[in-house]
Amino acid sequence: MATTKFYLDKRAVRKDGTSPLKLSISHQGKTTLISLDVYLLPEQWEPHIGKILGLPNKLFLNNYIYHRKVDIETIILRLLENNELSRMNISQLRERIISELKPQEEQSSNNFTETFKKFLETKTNPRTHEIYQQTFSKIEKYDSNYNTLRFEDITNNWLTGFDAFLSKTSPSKNARNIHLRNIRAVFNAALDDDLTTFYPFRRFKIRPVATPKRSLSVEQLRMFINAQPEEHCQKYLDIFKLIFFLIGINIIDLCNLKNIVNNRIEYHRAKTNKLYSIKVEPEAMEIINKYKGENYLLDILDRYGNYKNYAKRINENLQRIGEVKRVGKGGKKIITPIFPNITTYWARHTWATIAHSIGIPKDTISLALGHSFGNRTTDIYIDFDREKIDEANRKVIDWVIYRRRYVVR
Repeated sequence: MATTKFYLDKRAVRKDGTSPLKLSISHQGKTTLISLDVYLLPEQWEPHIGKILGLPNKLFLNNYIYHRKVDIETIILRLLENNELSRMNISQLRERIISELKPQEEQSSNNFTETFKKFLETKTNPRTHEIYQQTFSKIEKYDSNYNTLRFEDITNNWLTGFDAFLSKTSPSKNARNIHLRNIRAVFNAALDDDLTTFYPFRRFKIRPVATPKRSLSVEQLRMFINAQPEEHCQKYLDIFKLIFFLIGINIIDLCNLKNIVNNRIEYHRAKTNKLYSIKVEPEAMEIINKYKGENYLLDILDRYGNYKNYAKRINENLQRIGEVKRVGKGGKKIITPIFPNITTYWARHTWATIAHSIGIPKDTISLALGHSFGNRTTDIYIDFDREKIDEANRKVIDWVIYRRRYVVR
């Protein structure tokens, strides 16, 4: 016989400090929880007598939860009398109870796919929305029954199979982890909203893989930016240098820059929506003037449909910069790249590596890269941070380009 009792789920605390009151159902050694749509502070619930205390409408609420408990126990008793209960596992019992309590509302809420779609609608950042949309597309291709997936269907085996499916087109474990983390985020949101108590990520762990080095030493960077590339590669090398001079700005943000104000570029980073303000040093301005755009600061989007196409093209060409030889009668071109795996993202890592090597404090490096410390909201702190970042960038550029090294205090 299944048993029931009230349970204030303090694992899911809302912003106002309340937690959901649920009915705990135990059956065949397993337990499931069904939300009662009542939220209480710890002091408003007396677990020993199973009653709500200290609220103006406590009589109404206690009457409601009591009748809810009776309704559920009545369903269980009927299943017992019909000899159905013994053939049900805990998930099947929960489904049956929910289907009889709220046939349409609860069955819809238990639909993982519908919940994912609603969660997707909350992502207002275009890039974040796009990444979640990609995850949903992967799920569609992986599971032909994606439209009727319940939370309980996303088991450890399902996730393992999904990861294996992703590996066919994405050998990078960290890239696949993005999709797995997106699914986990939907589960976390569903738990907070009491849509499910099922959570496969207690067993299925998303483990990152250490990434290969993506930075250059100062000697390697000097060798790379002073290379004599083929003519068509020069513009890509120039943009790599510009990214470095702008403290590793991302391609999407670089492409979308509109103007320079008071000798600074200011933008909200697409990835995090964090505000950046970077002083444009003369070395950076020289490159900007060389590739001035019509509708944007640079001409990149004048020539390419979107930043993704350009990102692919620039990385391909950066990886072709190196020694070029012609061999054979036909003069076949043989290229020996200086850094065959380099991408624009290396500029960001390299800036941080070199800054650290010349003694720039870690806090300043983190601020320059957009990592914040504490609650820095006043103009005094903001101006102070900008000055430190400007000074750090100038020292990095002077060391790389002119071999001028200063004592950092």
